[in-house]
Amino acid sequence: MDSQKILQKVVTDFVILSAVALPILIFRLFVTPVKRGFFCDDESIRYPFKESTVPNIALYVVGLGLPLIVMGFTESLLARKSKEPYAPIYLFGIRIPLWAVKWYEMAGFFCFGAACSQLITDVGKYSIGRLRPHFFDVCDPDLDCTSTKYQYMYITDYTCRGQSSKKLREARLSFPSGHSSFSAYSMVYLAIYIQARIHWKKSYLLKHAAQLCCILISWGTALSRVNDNKHHWSDVTVGLLIGSITAIVTSSSFDGIKTSIKYNSWVNPILFKTMAKDA
Repeated sequence: MDSQKILQKVVTDFVILSAVALPILIFRLFVTPVKRGFFCDDESIRYPFKESTVPNIALYVVGLGLPLIVMGFTESLLARKSKEPYAPIYLFGIRIPLWAVKWYEMAGFFCFGAACSQLITDVGKYSIGRLRPHFFDVCDPDLDCTSTKYQYMYITDYTCRGQSSKKLREARLSFPSGHSSFSAYSMVYLAIYIQARIHWKKSYLLKHAAQLCCILISWGTALSRVNDNKHHWSDVTVGLLIGSITAIVTSSSFDGIKTSIKYNSWVNPILFKTMAKDA
């Protein structure tokens, strides 16, 4: 494959990924969530505001960084055990290592799926506009909820006295949980990748222990959102489902993972021969 075809493929992949990621940016910068009303006796939105146990920066650094690092390290090891560590691909006269080609494919599908999961989540957030559990604390609506006037009344005509416009906007983005969907996607995808691409001959349980760690990271992140009064339990449940289903669909449609048993068998027949038997 010559350099021109490689560059065309890379540019095409980038354009497709950008086409999915661009709406996410538009949502964050320009779209206002639906303004929903509330009932004064709704205790589910009267919890105090708390800072996030898992901040956004930690979510995205771990959620993106950990899978990409594991993929790069794994593909490098598999390529070293191959009889042909270089792929039949040249870029500007330089032959590309096999691990780099495989990592690009794996990382590309992973990032595409992550963008899809986030887009699905944001569509729900901005179109539903569900109020977070700490809505009253952040909004401080300009009405007396102790008055019998508002009993059993669905209130839509109100003004928030809260000063933080960012918090007020975020207070309307409860459903579904973005932390839950993103952590579920990245960790479930990583667990599937580990199952498909990694095999430790000396210990079968070591791989499953690593997969358990992935699931615990996602589960712990989801639980923290309820504990921090950021989401209702149903928000977290749907977020976990969105992320998990997207990870399963994305990974199952990628030939690099579906055919990994065959790939592993020719990379190192001795190390991976048991995988073919299991299949």
